[in-house]
Amino acid sequence: MHSSNLRLEEPIRMASILEPSKPNFFPAMTKIVGTLGPKSRTVEIISGCLNAGMSVARFDFSWGDTEFHQETLDNLKKAIKSMKKLCAVMLDTVGPELQVVNKSEHPISLQADTMVVLTPDQDKEASSNLLPINFHGLSKAVKKGDTIFIGQYLFTGNETTSVWLEVDEVKGEDVVCMIKNSATLSGQLYTFHVSQIHIDLPTLTDKDKEVIRTWGVRNSIDILSLSYTRHAEDIRHARDYLSKLDGLDQTQIFAKIENIEGLKHFDEILQEADGVILSRGTLGIDLPSEKVFLFQKAAIYKCNVAGKPVVVTRVVDSMADNLRPTRAEATDVANAVLDGCDAILLGAETLRGFYPVESISTVGRICSEAEKVFNQDLYFKKTSKHVGEEISHLESIASSAVRAAIVVKASVIICFTSSGRAARLIAKYRPTMPILSVVIPQLKTNQLRWTFTGAFEVQYLLCFSSCSWLPLPS
Repeated sequence: MHSSNLRLEEPIRMASILEPSKPNFFPAMTKIVGTLGPKSRTVEIISGCLNAGMSVARFDFSWGDTEFHQETLDNLKKAIKSMKKLCAVMLDTVGPELQVVNKSEHPISLQADTMVVLTPDQDKEASSNLLPINFHGLSKAVKKGDTIFIGQYLFTGNETTSVWLEVDEVKGEDVVCMIKNSATLSGQLYTFHVSQIHIDLPTLTDKDKEVIRTWGVRNSIDILSLSYTRHAEDIRHARDYLSKLDGLDQTQIFAKIENIEGLKHFDEILQEADGVILSRGTLGIDLPSEKVFLFQKAAIYKCNVAGKPVVVTRVVDSMADNLRPTRAEATDVANAVLDGCDAILLGAETLRGFYPVESISTVGRICSEAEKVFNQDLYFKKTSKHVGEEISHLESIASSAVRAAIVVKASVIICFTSSGRAARLIAKYRPTMPILSVVIPQLKTNQLRWTFTGAFEVQYLLCFSSCSWLPLPS
């Protein structure tokens, strides 16, 4: 091996691989984001997810109303209190998501090598040859030969519940497509995605703003996952909106990169965002399959050197229905950790899957094993080289602390912080031991009332690899 990100010694001792994994006092340093939904909304299940390693709970507003999500969040709060574990709350917006509307909710069977029409007339009944959609601009955005994907949950690889279409012709506002594989669509809504086209819809929709203004404010959300982020201006617009709402001025905004537009403007988006989510499912349609891993590695590297958390999605889809991931999925999780990701996001696995707790536990164990062979020395050198010689005083202290802790083989780095910035800078250099962040609250007043700061700072750190927490009583 001429160059490698692994710290494995050659030759590898197979006997050590067969030995049982040793339990750690601290769980995996890579964080796990779990999507809560129908199969993971009771206090019992959520408690199991927290105990298994979930540090961020994601609420996906692509489906379900605010009452449903509020009940789930109330159960999360009960679980947090009983388990005495912290968990950040992430609101995932819908954004300019394109959908097929099936008002009858009857299953729709689509047969390969037949035609189906996509129409913006939502008054029409969905059938095997006609699918109403929520977007009037599709006919102007596509051309003959374009690829369209439709499924209740995008890109699971299960071709019996999702369908590929190829645009054959455009007739007025209708788009006529050839069905490429037989499938049965079930449920009321299906998401559809068209490869590499511009969708002339706002990134933060009126529906998203209403959810944030009501549900988001009521629950003081820690993180806003901005779906379909395409430009830096999307982040600035969302931040301006949050700043005008009571209690959300400190909410962190994570840019969710899902299409070719977000990829093209990645550098400027990274400068504005507090973190990045690589939505590999949707990106897998916009990019050729052989290019997806290149984007993942490049994007993670850019986030690492910028010191901003990066989250990878779609890792163990098969665990929605099975107790064990595929070998390819297990390897994929490990490689994401070795690439330098801060967190793994689980979607269908915990949202509607039969094994939400087991999925989190399994991913956590894989992450822990990968962290043991992470080449921290190479990572430290690359990060330091990128920072250069003109280094700030605080970053100099952070990098020196990591290097010293590694040299003396420290068990933990304890960081006292009020803003969280020092802990984030230490995490940027990926020490081999956990960072225990002692967040010191600050007392502030607006002349009308006194408040303590610290909650947002603690919750944001729950997205960084290596960061653990220790609340200091106020």
